[in-house]
Parts: sequence; structure tokens; C-alpha cells
Amino acid sequence: QAQLVESGGGLVQPGDSLSLSCVGSGRTFSPYTMAWFRQVPGKEREFVAASSRYATHTYYSDSVKGRFTISRDKAKNTLYLRMDSLKPEDTGVYYCAADRQIITSSIRDRTQYAWWGQGTQVAVSS
Repeated sequence: QAQLVESGGGLVQPGDSLSLSCVGSGRTFSPYTMAWFRQVPGKEREFVAASSRYATHTYYSDSVKGRFTISRDKAKNTLYLRMDSLKPEDTGVYYCAADRQIITSSIRDRTQYAWWGQGTQVAVSS
């Protein structure tokens, strides 16, 4: 049974940095598009960043471009999200997602991802 497990969330101050990890198990995720989404109560889960199959391309939402960096380690079957210059509006539960069949035009669409982690909480507050 394939599984994704996120870690690394926490409470930080505005301007701080934080790194999230998503460890995959049960299958090799290199051929999968993998992404980070986030959600706050009362709002839909929104796209943050994605790494295409075999990590050939990366994609970011406009709100995090230039501050966040997505990467993956094939040997460790792990996806990362480095978050710099954090803002209060970055607060939310961050989810890792994966799917093998996503086309580029749908990479920001949460409904296209079949595999999800349980989420890790990130809070940015002074």
C-alpha cells in the first residue's frame, strides 16, 4: 500500500524559514508528479508547488514564487518544500500529493491527484 507522510511543520515568525518533507513508501514515486497543497479552515485546498515526473520541471503558485523551492530526492523517495521569507498568509495545513497520470495543464488541480498525505501544520505568527 503506497503512503505519503509529511513532516517538518511548526510555528515560526514572519520572515523565518521552514522545510517540509514528504516521504513516500510502498512504491517508487520518481515517475509520479508530486506536489504540495495547503488548506486553511473554510477555504479550498490550494496549489503551492509541483515537481513533474522525474523532476524535469517545477511549478509554483504566484503567491510563493521566489520564496519557496520544491525538490525531490529519488534515492530517498522524498519530496521537499523549502519555505523562505514566510508570511502569516502562508499559514495552513500543508499536504503532499502524487499522481502518475497528470498532464501539465492539470498540475495545479487538486482533484487530479490520487495519493495524499495526512498533512503537517504550518503557522506563521508574531
